[in-house]
Amino acid sequence: MSKISIIGSGGWGSAMAVMLAENGHSVTLWSFLSEECENLKKYRENKPFLPGIIFPDSVSFTDDISCCAGADIVIMATPSHGVRGTAKKMAPYIKDGQIVVNISKGIEEGTYLTLSKVIKEEVPNCIVAVMSGPSHAEEVSRKIPTTNVVACEDEATARFIQDAFMNPNFRIYTNPDVLGVELGGSLKNVIALCAGILDGMGLGDNTKAALMTRGLVEMSRLGVAMGAKAETFNGLSGVGDLIVTCTSMHSRNRRAGILIGQGKTADEACSEVKMVVEGVRTCRAAKELSEKVGVEMPIVNEAYKVLFEDRSAADALKNLMGRDKKHETEQAFLGNSD
Repeated sequence: MSKISIIGSGGWGSAMAVMLAENGHSVTLWSFLSEECENLKKYRENKPFLPGIIFPDSVSFTDDISCCAGADIVIMATPSHGVRGTAKKMAPYIKDGQIVVNISKGIEEGTYLTLSKVIKEEVPNCIVAVMSGPSHAEEVSRKIPTTNVVACEDEATARFIQDAFMNPNFRIYTNPDVLGVELGGSLKNVIALCAGILDGMGLGDNTKAALMTRGLVEMSRLGVAMGAKAETFNGLSGVGDLIVTCTSMHSRNRRAGILIGQGKTADEACSEVKMVVEGVRTCRAAKELSEKVGVEMPIVNEAYKVLFEDRSAADALKNLMGRDKKHETEQAFLGNSD
């Protein structure tokens, strides 16, 4: 049994608390808001995010960040824009070699750092791992089977986390490509937002399948340019998470996209969804990262113009469909072809 502190009491953090407690661990769930913490203690249920899911008795609740002290595993589950500030608050309580697992998804605006690098900057003495894959909190909390991947540069740490998280309904693989796993989990939110826009426009399955396929190309293209492994994007944190986020109504990114496709602004859509829509923030970071490393991301660029420059979704689609002819594998034909 391990002592686990989960930093962030949203849907995903709460689902992890339920699952890890049922795995036999001692779990503390930290909330940024004291009022929310009191409600969790009172009802033992996260009513806004996971209604009907009752926390096991072995889960305790706190708004005191010192709960990180002495934990075998600290899980970062805050929205991406809160990771740096929260990590800074955690830092005094983290001992040398303590394990921090990031399950948040996003890229920090301004610095364009992945969240594991943000954590490492603020808590340099910890060992950082990341977990990603097709894992809507609503389904994980209800023991609906899925698989995820844990990435860490230290293999022994990855295996320790794998053992702590795995159960008959939650299978974990390991992967040393931390950058690729994080980028896959972040960039797919932009493509899911676009998939929702297509749904909101009333377009079909063919259109969405084409978007997802070419979106995966863009994800991999940027990742490889930044030093990630191409094969990672064909795994759980890439295509796996992309499929579920683009097709499920559990996805807040897809739901926000649907509203945008129906004519609402990005701000109106995010307000109506009433949860953090990471794809909006990540779109800006992805566009600027692609320009920095010199890779082409036409879907991301058009999404950026829809989100931040008032381009209509219809015009964005027209621009994408009207681009110059290309070879699918992005390689020139060699010699004569039959």
